[in-house]
Amino acid sequence: MKDDIMLINGKIVDPATGYVGAATIHISAGKIVKIEKRKKTPSSSKRALNLDNLLVCPGFIDMHVHLREPGREDEETIMSGAEAAAAGGFTSLACMPNTDPPLDNAGAIEYINERALVAPVKIYPIGAITVGQKGEKLTEMQEMTACGAVAFSDDGHGVQNNDIMRRALEYAKACDVPLISHCEFRDLAAEGVMNESFISSLLGLKGITPVAEELMVAREIMLAEYTNGRVHIAHVSTAGSVELIKRAKKAKIKVTAEAAPHHFTLTDDLVKTFNTNLKINPPLREKKDVEAVKKGLKEGAIDVIATDHAPHSVEEKELEFDYAPFGAVGLETAVGLVATELIHKDVLDWASAVERLSAAPAKILGIPGGTFEEGAPADFTIIDPDLEWEVNPDEFKSLSRNTPFAGWKLKGKTVMTIVDGNIVFTML
Repeated sequence: MKDDIMLINGKIVDPATGYVGAATIHISAGKIVKIEKRKKTPSSSKRALNLDNLLVCPGFIDMHVHLREPGREDEETIMSGAEAAAAGGFTSLACMPNTDPPLDNAGAIEYINERALVAPVKIYPIGAITVGQKGEKLTEMQEMTACGAVAFSDDGHGVQNNDIMRRALEYAKACDVPLISHCEFRDLAAEGVMNESFISSLLGLKGITPVAEELMVAREIMLAEYTNGRVHIAHVSTAGSVELIKRAKKAKIKVTAEAAPHHFTLTDDLVKTFNTNLKINPPLREKKDVEAVKKGLKEGAIDVIATDHAPHSVEEKELEFDYAPFGAVGLETAVGLVATELIHKDVLDWASAVERLSAAPAKILGIPGGTFEEGAPADFTIIDPDLEWEVNPDEFKSLSRNTPFAGWKLKGKTVMTIVDGNIVFTML
């Protein structure tokens, strides 16, 4: 049985009502039983956690994470990824299917569920759209949904065949789950390694045109409208994609979208250092694209902030830029980057940011979370908004260290994470 506890004197950030203020939260059996919107006298009781000057948010949900298990347990495991998530303030993760072998059948989904039982945070598997993620044959979506798949994606590989994507949207609609699209036409990407721009020409690196992303975003929107299916656009990186999504939402098409911290923070000119931790897919874009992504978050065209946590070994990332793999870890830096780059720079307020980190992904995936309602899971992310800290990859819980933010000084950090009423991470 879980102990009854109270969270007192924290400032709750409620994305549903916009309320940001004092509250006392009563927890019993891992659930919220009562919220009192007032301060309480500090208590020495073991049942009361005093959270003065801290923000108490509904548990953050990262709907785009690569856990590498099965197949590359040297880079990340379900357990190490979950520990990194807890340290970063995420109470729930949705893990992508591009493992080895891919999560393309019911047995693979059950494997993730079983391994997740002992994890400190909640893990939700995403199934592959096509068998082996080869883009040729649809997977058995109904079987995987019955086993707990919350969405389907061929992330890492955009579905190139138009008819297969159409059929996938139809089947996903029947399963009442979204498709998550990695938007990139391979023929246009043409084995590029960074954004196609003046910088790529200067560095002599093969570029990836923004059109490779934008053309597939346009296709997904058109197919979603035609099938009345739900499509979620992963890791939006270009101004053109933001504009397409904005128009689709205005037309009431069932499209949602996410942005990763590196895409609202970093620009392609940083690649001049040839730091392979800056090699991301989709690639870092120009300043106008970064500003468009931030505007998309501010205006609601982009619904979700997700990390695209992509661990890689040191040995792989130490290869030449052309040969190093795409991706960076992000679970343990996301909250600091959101606070530093979006909150403290007046792009978003706390209520809007928390909505994009909790309520929005919960709604899109159809999972519990993102609310302070009575009876909801007692999942909380507790933040010190003024804590200044330096990113030190050697302190990561993740098995991998491939971050482009090493040495960055950030303001705002998760100091406690609570899952089902249990403290799974604390700095207090």
